[in-house]
Amino acid sequence: MTSVESRQDEQPLEYVARYGDREFRYHLCYVPEHKKATIRVHVHPNGMVQVDAPESAQLPAIKSAVQRRARWILKHLEDIAERNRDVRPRQWVSGESVLYLGRRYVLKVIQAPEQRKVTCKLIGGQLRVQGKELSPDRIHKAVRQWYRDRAVEVFQRRLDLMVESLPWTTTAPAWRMMEMQTQWGSCSPEGAILLNPHLIKAPTRAIDYVLLHELCHLVEHNHSPHFYGLLDRFMPEWRATKEALDGKAEILLSETQLGLTPDIESVIYPLGAKR
Repeated sequence: MTSVESRQDEQPLEYVARYGDREFRYHLCYVPEHKKATIRVHVHPNGMVQVDAPESAQLPAIKSAVQRRARWILKHLEDIAERNRDVRPRQWVSGESVLYLGRRYVLKVIQAPEQRKVTCKLIGGQLRVQGKELSPDRIHKAVRQWYRDRAVEVFQRRLDLMVESLPWTTTAPAWRMMEMQTQWGSCSPEGAILLNPHLIKAPTRAIDYVLLHELCHLVEHNHSPHFYGLLDRFMPEWRATKEALDGKAEILLSETQLGLTPDIESVIYPLGAKR
């Protein structure tokens, strides 16, 4: 998923819509024009409502499109809230599960009074955190750092392998990591790739899909037919991989014990269309 440029200097990005006695907030992003001007409404797994509108779209038309879908949006926000009622915050204790490369491992906390430095190692089916005075916060920080360290290694290795199979690049581009709630990755106009460290919890094939997606943006920075043609050529099954990855977004992006979610819910409006 690539990032989009917003006209932040012209209008605020957040608005409030009302439906009866209820209201919700949504983020407005302006995107480059395509052949078919559309207003797209997305409800992300974290409950954020995002509206993508062509740069030429007028604010009243955008608000009208959102208002027509207010009931639909609120229904999906209710579904998200219902799922979250069964989500348990982590306690960071032995027995909890952690995800790594698509597999579940058991967290094992080992108190070692003589060991001042906290270590985190994957041994067999366990992720073992060992050290002195292991508070939940220290365990959390150790696991988080372990994830980031593994992400650096795995992302670079998969990126190097991916580059070898693509005809338009011979060396891996510059990249860095940043935690994001609505994107797995992005590619700047200059070709710098940004990756979400939470992606390390997903299967290797999903990581490869995100890397290929961003590498295709080195050729086509928008989602044109040519862009999707490149995805089809180098990963014919990318749609199923994307669907599986986005379907696990809520659990992969959170620090919870439970909670799988469907793909991002979206609706598309041609400009001026009536519903």
